[in-house]
Amino acid sequence: MAAKKKYYAVAKGHKRGVYDQWYGKNGAEAQTNGYSGALFKKFSRKEDAISWLKANCFDTNVSISGDCISGKKMTLPGFSKQKQSGNGKRKKSRKLGAPQSSGVNKVLFEPEDEDKVIIYTDGGCIGNPGPGGFGVVLKFRGCRKEISGGYRKTTNNRMELLACIEGLKALKKPCSVVIYSDSKYVVDAVEKGWARRWQSRGWMRTKTEPAENVDLWEKLLELCNKHQVEFKWVKGHAGNAENERCDQLANLSALKLNNPPDIAYETKKTRAMTVSEFLLFITNLGVIG
Repeated sequence: MAAKKKYYAVAKGHKRGVYDQWYGKNGAEAQTNGYSGALFKKFSRKEDAISWLKANCFDTNVSISGDCISGKKMTLPGFSKQKQSGNGKRKKSRKLGAPQSSGVNKVLFEPEDEDKVIIYTDGGCIGNPGPGGFGVVLKFRGCRKEISGGYRKTTNNRMELLACIEGLKALKKPCSVVIYSDSKYVVDAVEKGWARRWQSRGWMRTKTEPAENVDLWEKLLELCNKHQVEFKWVKGHAGNAENERCDQLANLSALKLNNPPDIAYETKKTRAMTVSEFLLFITNLGVIG
């Protein structure tokens, strides 16, 4: 009995496409070996390989065994990713960017609940503070939307928060939502109740230490009241295609010229006043002597 034909889709590699062999200079292996963050998957049907490649490639045109396809990215629930070590590995020099490597192939997504809106977010800065950006990917029943934006000077945490805010703002009615973020600051503050506690204390973390980014936390918690939201942490730069896409969007946005100011940050209106700051403020106003 003849062996069944196999097809190999390479979404990230030296040359992207669908290959009908693994080994050899014209095989898929040659396209993935030595490529940092290679992304590929094996299929028994060519049509499935092409569909997967469409879903996992950001380029609008990709060579498919002599054919040409185009279309926006529509990510499927799971894929395999190989990450290579070697000369392609870069040191992480800032919050945005640098992929890491582990040399492991693995399935990275669990099947998504079709009744929930899935939102992937990322944000960061070139320097902290510095030019910053955020990226968002929303998915629901086969529909997909990307959102991004940037500011001339801001912080990593503010962009992480703003990504979540902009994702929730895009929803037109109350929804059940899962937000995937690689920010422990955001995920833990919501899921562990820290942000609600800061809010109940007049946005004070402790008796003497104010919470930061109050302007954004207020907006995010208000949106969480409107929707049923669950926050889940996902490791950054670890092969999650949508997280990496958000990182790309954030990078591109941060690098844009003429980004607007983050007014609250630049005018230092991102936290509550401490008691001593408030007393100094009203003294300067002449309320007390």
